[in-house]
Amino acid sequence: MAEPEAIPAATVIVMRDVVGGAPELLMVERARAMAFAGGALVFPGGRVDPGDHVLAARLGGEAEETASRIAAIRETLEEAGVAVGLKIAADAIPGVRRAVYAGTPFGALLDGADARLVLDALIPFARWLPAGVHHKVFDTRFYLARAPEDAAPLVDGNENVRVFWASAADVLAMADRGEAMIIFPTRRNLERLARFGSFDAAVADAAAHPVSTVTPWIEMRNGAEHLCIPDDLGYPVTAERLDRAIRA
Repeated sequence: MAEPEAIPAATVIVMRDVVGGAPELLMVERARAMAFAGGALVFPGGRVDPGDHVLAARLGGEAEETASRIAAIRETLEEAGVAVGLKIAADAIPGVRRAVYAGTPFGALLDGADARLVLDALIPFARWLPAGVHHKVFDTRFYLARAPEDAAPLVDGNENVRVFWASAADVLAMADRGEAMIIFPTRRNLERLARFGSFDAAVADAAAHPVSTVTPWIEMRNGAEHLCIPDDLGYPVTAERLDRAIRA
C-alpha cells in the first residue's frame, strides 16, 4: 500500500518563564470528535494553507519555511487567541481571530489591523514526518516562541475544548496518571522540553541540535516491538514499546 501523501503542517511550543519554577507551555486539548489526535493534548498548530503560501510569496524568503511560520502564527492565534510572532494591538486580537476562523485571508486581516508579522520570533525546534501509518500523515515543523506578556489564551470551542498553561513535567505526569492523552511525537517533545529551566535554555538546545526530520521506525528490542527515533537529535527518550505508544 502506498504511503499517504504528507500534509505540510506547523506547530508552536509557546513558553513562558516562571520565577522559581519550570517554564510553562501552552497546551491545547483537541475535541474528541476530531479525526486526528481527537482528545489529545497538543501544542497549537495545524496545516499550512494555500493562503499562507500567498502571503509567503509577498514576504519573500524560503517559500516553504516562510509559509510554515505564517501557518504556525495563524493557527496559534486561531486556536488559542495568543499572538506569537505578531505585532498587533491587544484589542484587535479578538476580531482578527474571529475573522481568521471564518476564513478571511490572513494577509488582508493583518493589513486591516495594522499588524505585522515577526517571523524571526519563531525558533525552529524539530520536524516530524511519520511513516507506516494509515491515518493522515503530517509533515510538521515545530517552533519555539516566547509567550507575550499579555497572553490570555481562549478556547476556540470547535476543534479544541481546553487551553491551559502547564510545565512539560506536569503534562507528562497527567498522561502517566491517565488524566490526559498525548501522542508519540508530543510525548517525546515534552520529555525533551522538561529538561529546560527557561525559554533561553530551550533555544540554546535547539541551536545545538540542527533540525533533522524525525521519522519513527519499528524495531524489535528485548523481545518486544518498539517505536524508535534517532538518538542524536536531543531527545532523552528515543524508544517506546509499540503497544504503549499512541500514534493518533
